[in-house]
Amino acid sequence: MLSSEGIYTLIKSYQSQADLLLKNYVSAESFVIDTSIIIGIFACKTVYDLSRLMSAGYFKSYLNLTKSQQIEWSNRAISTFHAVYIATMSLYLLFWSDLYSDDLLRGPITLRSSKLSVFALGVSVGYFLSDFGMIIWCYPSLGGMEYVIHHILSLVGVVYTMVTGEGQLYTYMVLVSEATTPWINLRCWNEEVQSIYCKWSSNIHSMAGRENSVVHVFVLSCVPAFRSGEANAHNWNYLGAASSRAAFCHEFAVVSENIQGIAEDVGQEGVSVYSDNF
Repeated sequence: MLSSEGIYTLIKSYQSQADLLLKNYVSAESFVIDTSIIIGIFACKTVYDLSRLMSAGYFKSYLNLTKSQQIEWSNRAISTFHAVYIATMSLYLLFWSDLYSDDLLRGPITLRSSKLSVFALGVSVGYFLSDFGMIIWCYPSLGGMEYVIHHILSLVGVVYTMVTGEGQLYTYMVLVSEATTPWINLRCWNEEVQSIYCKWSSNIHSMAGRENSVVHVFVLSCVPAFRSGEANAHNWNYLGAASSRAAFCHEFAVVSENIQGIAEDVGQEGVSVYSDNF
C-alpha cells in the first residue's frame, strides 16, 4: 500500500507528464489547425445569429421575407464576413508580411508556411464546413449540386495546403478574389428588398420618411455598377458629381424602372427635377 508521500509523488509524476503533453500539443501545428477550425465555425455561428438579430431590428423588409429567404439572407452575411476576413489575410500575407520575400535562406517559396498562414486557412476551413453544412441541411434552397461540388473541392484544396504547407502562396493568390464576394452579396440583398420597397412606397418622399430607409438607401446605392443598360456612362459620371440628394433620388428612379418596367427619366434633367423637389 502506498504511503501518502508515495501517492503525492505519483500524482506529481502524472501531472508533469500531462503538462508535457499539453505543452507539446500547444506548440505543435495540429493545435493551430484544430483551434483555427473551431474558431472559424463559432465565428460563422456568431455572425449568423447577429445577422438575424440585427436584420430583424433594422430591416423591416427582412420580416416580410420567407423562412428560406431569411436563411439565405443570413447565410450571405456569413459569406461576406469570410470574404472580408480571408481577402484581408491574403493581402497581408502576400504583400506586407515577409513570409514570401525573396530571401533564399527561407527555402522554396512554394513550400513556405507559418503559424499565422496555417491559422488563417483553418478559419477558412471552418467557414467552408459551416456553409457546406447549411447547404446540405437546407438543400436545395441554398444551392444545388454545383454548390455541393464547389464546397467539396474548396475544402479538399484548402485542407491539403493547410496540412502539408505546400502551395500556400498560390492558395492565397486565389483567395484574394474573395474580395468580390461582398459586392455580389450586396446585389443579392438589394434584389431581395427592391420589390418590397416598391410595394411599400408610391413615391420617394414617403419612402424617405420610413424609420429604416437610410440603411437601405445605402445598400441600394452601393450597386449601381451592376445594373447594365439602365443608364449610360455619362449619366453615372454626372451622378458622381451631383449632390447627395440627387444621388438619393436617382438610385430610386433606377429601382423603379427595373421593378415596375417604367421608363423613368434617369438623365441629367430627371436628376435635377428630383433634386429640386427636395
